[in-house]
Amino acid sequence: IICCVIFIVVILGYIALGVVAWVHGDPRKVIYPTDSYGQFCGQRDTLNENKTILFYFNILKCASPVVLINLQCPTTQLCVSKCPDRFATYIDVQASYRYRPDQWNYFRQFCKPGFNNPRKSIAQVLRDEDCPSMIIPSRPFLKRCFPDFSTKNGVLTVANQTTFKDGRGKTRNVTDLREAANGINNVLDARSVGMKIFEDYAISWYWILIGLFIAMMLSLLFLVLLRFTAGVLFWIFIFGVIGIIGYGIWHCYWEYDHLKGIPGSDLTVYDIGFQTDFKVYLQLRQTWLAFMIILCGVEVIIILMLIFLRNRIRIAIALLKEGSRAIGYIMSTLFYPIVTFLLIAICISYWAVTAVFLATSGEPVYKVMANQTLCKYANLTCDPETFNTTNVTKLCPGAQCTFAFYGGESLYHKYIFIFQLANAFVFLWLVNFAIALGQCTLAGAFASYYWAYRKPADIPLWPLFSSFGRAIRYHTGSLAFGALILAIVQLIRVILEYLDHKLKGTQNSFTRFLLCCLKCCFWCLEKFLKFINRNAYIMIAIYGKNFCTSAKEAFFLLMRNVVRVAVLDKVTDFLLFLGKILVAGGVGVLAFFFFTQRIPVFAQEVPMLNYYWVPLLTVIIGSYLVAHGFFSVYAMCVDTLFLCFCKFCEIPLEANCLLDSQRQTIKGTAVQAAQIENTKITKEICCS
Repeated sequence: IICCVIFIVVILGYIALGVVAWVHGDPRKVIYPTDSYGQFCGQRDTLNENKTILFYFNILKCASPVVLINLQCPTTQLCVSKCPDRFATYIDVQASYRYRPDQWNYFRQFCKPGFNNPRKSIAQVLRDEDCPSMIIPSRPFLKRCFPDFSTKNGVLTVANQTTFKDGRGKTRNVTDLREAANGINNVLDARSVGMKIFEDYAISWYWILIGLFIAMMLSLLFLVLLRFTAGVLFWIFIFGVIGIIGYGIWHCYWEYDHLKGIPGSDLTVYDIGFQTDFKVYLQLRQTWLAFMIILCGVEVIIILMLIFLRNRIRIAIALLKEGSRAIGYIMSTLFYPIVTFLLIAICISYWAVTAVFLATSGEPVYKVMANQTLCKYANLTCDPETFNTTNVTKLCPGAQCTFAFYGGESLYHKYIFIFQLANAFVFLWLVNFAIALGQCTLAGAFASYYWAYRKPADIPLWPLFSSFGRAIRYHTGSLAFGALILAIVQLIRVILEYLDHKLKGTQNSFTRFLLCCLKCCFWCLEKFLKFINRNAYIMIAIYGKNFCTSAKEAFFLLMRNVVRVAVLDKVTDFLLFLGKILVAGGVGVLAFFFFTQRIPVFAQEVPMLNYYWVPLLTVIIGSYLVAHGFFSVYAMCVDTLFLCFCKFCEIPLEANCLLDSQRQTIKGTAVQAAQIENTKITKEICCS
């Protein structure tokens, strides 16, 4: 109850955090670029309404596109309606403004608003940055003007030119922009590819949905067939492995015998030492003898495992068949992953929106951008309205008070990072809770099937909805507690990944080793907790006890049946993985033949695509995810039936005179006629 109350309070606090972020945040700071005065480019009802693109006075001062996008380039930034389409310098334009006023008017649109004084000395104009010293043919990208780079015969050019005037009396080479150009061109190429991919999706989405529908039907068919073919598929695979290893043993013996009498084949690996050409080792009889011994050992181990674990393997296969039968009685469980998907989608959306509003909730911060590296006022905050009246312009000629980023000095702004961390933590908590709710709901539904005396007569009318109601009404606190533990570990992993990224360039080998060990340990801990939580939720759904008690009982129950657990996990993982591959591979092959027009019947229906692999990969990945969604329900069903079976096998003989016959029935037909333990347990299950 306490954890449930805390969980509800945290959710209310999370909603309050979202409201506060919404009040203070402004996503326009992300959507629209901002000029040197903190004004948005393209904002409605402002002077910049028709000026949607950001222009940089001297892009040479910007080291890389990352600096440009972060709006921290030490040059004046101005909102313009279009990017320049020609080379020009202020010196040339100012000298010819009397007889070429059109050039002056064109160049003036890239100057500060209101500037129209060609008589002002060039030195003063460039010092005050009233106008750029030059303009370069550019094109807009990310609503910013970037030089229009291209390559001609392997040479980097701008508008087919390799040099340009910088407006300060020097002729510069386009390669001066190479560092920025390489990154920009890669991004622009990616943009072009992205547009083509979007076009492919726009004309092929209908066929993609058909492919996913086929994947859904194949997944359902595979689950139905598992009832009849689980054992056949498993034993075919096992005997196939035995046969392949047997062939390997024969081949090794044949090579060993074939090399007999060949000069040099009787040498040992020790005699020839280490060789970079590994084919040399294949010419030695000792190599093939070693391979043969290893394969014989593996073959013997597999055969012995089959001999001593045959009963447990039969039980695992029987449980798989019974899982298929259980899903057949409760078909609604196959569509519950949609509910989990919607809950997680809501969590992701709320987290993303809150993160954006938090990130954009700062006030405009202006800093001194100085050309001189020795300026003591550089990077200090300033006020653009009073900047020209200060001594900074005298001590640091050419310094500008320009917009730097969004921040603030208030208490709220100081703790934005903490709010972002809390946003991430609650997001992880809610996502894990949504997954836990789904697992507990499915476990309750399948447990009601297992303990039904007569199937389907004694199965509740709406087992899935009844289980969902019980999980929400009685088990919210337990599920929230399990999700909290997992969220804490995941947050620590996120922090470790962040530290690893920040310290990637460090030369301290001990720090890297320590981080690597911590990441590995917490990864293992997360996997272990997921396994424990999953089985704890099953026990919660069956008996209605709290999380700690259920986790303890589930853990010791599994430890008492550790061999069965290992066998069942491996058999289940193999069959479900095989099903995923069959579904994704089958639909993928069908999609390949369709989109490459190799099916004559549908050749005329195939849309014209830029990249046929775009819808093909989408269908393959989507089919795998669809199969994973269906098979995750099946895996939960098998795990639930397995825990019920293990618990049933531990009932004392005096508890029920029918126990012996029921145990034999379970082991032979996987709990086809399982009964409730006793009246007390029955009541506890029904009330859980």
